[in-house]
Amino acid sequence: MFFNMTRSVSRIVFAAAAACGLFSEIGTAKAQSAFYQASAAVIAGTPGTVIRQEAMFGAPAGASAYRVLYRSTTPDDVPIAVSGVIIIPAGDPPPGGWPIVAWAHPTTGIVPRCAPSLAIFIFQQIAGSRELLEQGYAIAATDYPGLGTPGPHPYLVGESEARAVIDSVRAARSFPGLANSSRYAVWGHSQGGQASLFTGMISKSYAPELQLVGVAAAAPATDLATLMTDDLNTSGGRNLTAMTVWSWSRVFRAPIDSVIAPAAMPTVNLLATECIESLFDIFVRNKTSEPLAQEFLTVANPATIEPWRSLLVRNTPGVLPSSLPVFLAQGSTDGLVRPQVTLDYMHRLCEAGSRVRMLVMPNVNHGFAGRDSASAAAGWMADRFAERPAPSDCPG
Repeated sequence: MFFNMTRSVSRIVFAAAAACGLFSEIGTAKAQSAFYQASAAVIAGTPGTVIRQEAMFGAPAGASAYRVLYRSTTPDDVPIAVSGVIIIPAGDPPPGGWPIVAWAHPTTGIVPRCAPSLAIFIFQQIAGSRELLEQGYAIAATDYPGLGTPGPHPYLVGESEARAVIDSVRAARSFPGLANSSRYAVWGHSQGGQASLFTGMISKSYAPELQLVGVAAAAPATDLATLMTDDLNTSGGRNLTAMTVWSWSRVFRAPIDSVIAPAAMPTVNLLATECIESLFDIFVRNKTSEPLAQEFLTVANPATIEPWRSLLVRNTPGVLPSSLPVFLAQGSTDGLVRPQVTLDYMHRLCEAGSRVRMLVMPNVNHGFAGRDSASAAAGWMADRFAERPAPSDCPG
């Protein structure tokens, strides 16, 4: 899949990516440019409007693609610029315009140069992109704030991600064939699964002019306290925790020295600068994080002390409006986002009245969850756009 590799080689690459948990495998990034910079005066304006765009090449299925810089807002309503990619299917749009699928990407890093829109293999990184485009869906793929654009990136900050996702849909509507399309679905993996769920939570209040038809999430980060503490004996878990506390110490001014040992700070700072942009980077990052296996946290569980406890609760997805259908996918051998955690979240949605389709994939780990569920997710989203009754695996 990535790098147009044979299936056997592809499995080796994905297995290595899975060892890093939430990290996605993308191509070597190009140098960040002035495209991603904008003054405060330029950024001020209506959320979802495009600041600038440039054509990209190599999109699948004969599609047209554009790198974009668009306006958005922080959870505190401060205007910001966010970058991303808009992909438009080949051919003439249907009546009412191309429906839009917003893609929410898994972890690629937490500094500006780690933006997916800078990656050579961005189109292959979007799970199911070819199938979605061939079926006539445009794709809006945000980078999230602080990736591409100046940081810090609010890593695993749910509302921040969701606003960027929704405003990418608004930005897409300025492109030919999309102007009249107000219906969209959101689809994401891991960090992007969390972003998708938060998009469902705020979509109606943040963008009442848009109609979200469904939320699809593969191995979503739903219980952040569990995610940060249960996996500290793995390289992927330590990487995730290091990235989260580094980001939140800057975004929320949370005291990083209350949870990170002084001897571990050089490693945490170094990890913060490293992107996941190639197979080689995965091995480098594992090597970088090795000292954390010896000395890392000063507390057994960051979720037991403030402000970390409150921040973890704030960024853990809640239930969605019961009228909004949900698709969840989970690999049975996922060692990072544990299957029971996703099943527990499904049960919360069911108890709140949601219709939830739950796809459990035998012998699939975290790194494969988005890829292996993409076809099922695409079919489920197609049914939502067609206004067919939503299936439900909820008990009773």
